[in-house]
Amino acid sequence: MSLPPAPPAPPAGGGSGTAASDSADMATLAKGGRTNAAGFIIRLLGNIPFLFIGYRLYGVEDMGRFAAAFVVIEIFALICALGEKRGLAQRLSEGADNSEGPPTNLVFDGMLASLIVSVIACAILLIFPRLIFPSGTSSDFDIWMIAAIPAFALTEILLAAQAYRYDIATTVRARAIVEPWTRSITVGVFFFIPALSEGGLALAFLASIYAGLLTAAWSFLRTYGLPKAWHPRPRYLGKMAARAVPLVGADVIERGTRLLDVFLLGQFTSPAAVGIYFFAKEVASLPQKLKTSFEPILSPVITKNLKIGNMGAIADQVRQVGFWIIALQAGIALALAIPGEAVMGLGGPAIVGGTGALAILLAAEVAGSMAVVSESVLVYIARKRNLAISIGVIALQGALTIAFILLADHWGLSEGFKAAGAALALACALAASSLVKALVLKKLLKAPVSNWRWALVYAAAPAVVVGFLMTLLPEWAELIFGIPAILATYGYVIWKRGFGESDRMLFRRNVGVEPEADEEASTAHQ
Repeated sequence: MSLPPAPPAPPAGGGSGTAASDSADMATLAKGGRTNAAGFIIRLLGNIPFLFIGYRLYGVEDMGRFAAAFVVIEIFALICALGEKRGLAQRLSEGADNSEGPPTNLVFDGMLASLIVSVIACAILLIFPRLIFPSGTSSDFDIWMIAAIPAFALTEILLAAQAYRYDIATTVRARAIVEPWTRSITVGVFFFIPALSEGGLALAFLASIYAGLLTAAWSFLRTYGLPKAWHPRPRYLGKMAARAVPLVGADVIERGTRLLDVFLLGQFTSPAAVGIYFFAKEVASLPQKLKTSFEPILSPVITKNLKIGNMGAIADQVRQVGFWIIALQAGIALALAIPGEAVMGLGGPAIVGGTGALAILLAAEVAGSMAVVSESVLVYIARKRNLAISIGVIALQGALTIAFILLADHWGLSEGFKAAGAALALACALAASSLVKALVLKKLLKAPVSNWRWALVYAAAPAVVVGFLMTLLPEWAELIFGIPAILATYGYVIWKRGFGESDRMLFRRNVGVEPEADEEASTAHQ
């Protein structure tokens, strides 16, 4: 099977050719981000049935045990992916120049290395099960969750390979449709099968991860085909693994900042506290995914510009993508935080105590938006410095999380306050990460990279007023009418006061098709 054409390389010179290339890059980012962001809205809708069924049928404590295991599995899986989520794009670009073999073979090299590390990771968790189940298991099926690690890691690699070919639709299908809807459907089905009902949460999770892997593998084989004359290369695999250490550290720490809180709650509090917090985290996952939704398409665009030293274009892309992310995040955060009690009530009366945690988590994601965009560049031009900053940030978060939990325990506060303390620690860590990484990137690129605009305040103010009025309605009306009203108010003002022509590129489905449109976008952007 033949490969599709590689992403076009920009002209080496300056002038109008470079301007046209920069405009084309921005159009690519807009299209990829739009596709992925829409997909993660579908993902949120797919997760709601899982949360509703899980908390209503299995209870807060079982969901808390599931959450504690889930975060450990995801961390181990990211380690086993060996940084290929972002590193594969660079390996494929370099492989084309150095004749290291067909792209398919390079992907299979990464998959083999990942499988080897996955086997080791699974063995460690089987030997030390308390790492993944600090409060014990709910059923004999729970230990099978460990089998998700290799599938999760391989899916990351396959989706990164597709993103290199600017195929973001596969990521949307696998992560936003197949995985959440498989999990939501099977968790209800397993509950009504007597022999499997106790392990329904674990089995549904396992089924969803492998369904996502099959989806990614199908698209990968159609795009790249099978490897040709491929065989394991121990020396190359060792070199690749060593080079991946900073990327692995960056991936694990970036994701770990959003999992460490759940892990520490599992170690220092009850399953009920973890269950409350996990519900809030899942609701807050939409603005978080909006942030990461640009990553798959941002990596190949950045590596292409780094290859020709076009630092100005990278700074432009960071500012533009950063504003897109924070503008979308702020609106969604307001729409979910203001009617927070009604949103948390979907999980049952025992979950409402986590409303404060939900509001802080949503604010934390907005505060941390700049960190992820900056890191998308720093992992290529300042790997060790980025890793050092990330280590400092996660250490800060861990210390604050433990301190806030112990303080709440000392004062005899409820589980909801402990969850809010973990959320506050995350917010402080993400804000610090955004500030430091943006300053470092600004210095390296010698250009401003900030995504802040005062239009965000202008749009938020009337949305808060509308949201407050909606809280006077019954809870069901808050959800049905309040959330759309808040989003509509915020969206109208930000569109009128905050979005220029280049910003509106994100919402143009035909962007990048007509040459004239590219020229106009480039002019507006400059």
